[in-house]
Amino acid sequence: MTFKELQKSLEILGVADRVTMRQVKSRHRELVKRYHPDSGGDPNCEQIQLINAAYQILSDYLATYRFSFSEEEFYVQNPEERLRRQFMDDALWGGGREHSGKK
Repeated sequence: MTFKELQKSLEILGVADRVTMRQVKSRHRELVKRYHPDSGGDPNCEQIQLINAAYQILSDYLATYRFSFSEEEFYVQNPEERLRRQFMDDALWGGGREHSGKK
């Protein structure tokens, strides 16, 4: 597989360059339903073949992709956790000293 083939597969399925396997499967299913000859699609249409080939390329890529479990990548994938961690001790954001109601 080349990078160009990978990019073309993303384009064919109409997904972004940051995508989960769940999103790829969902989009593939949606397009197959739309273009499959049994669903009223053109039996001579090459689109279903392109969709299936693109799905195979993306599936292969995602199956062999090396995931990073570094703390940095965790916070890239989970920005709400990065914010919580960044501000958890800030009194303005609800962290820090607890308000006891006493002066």
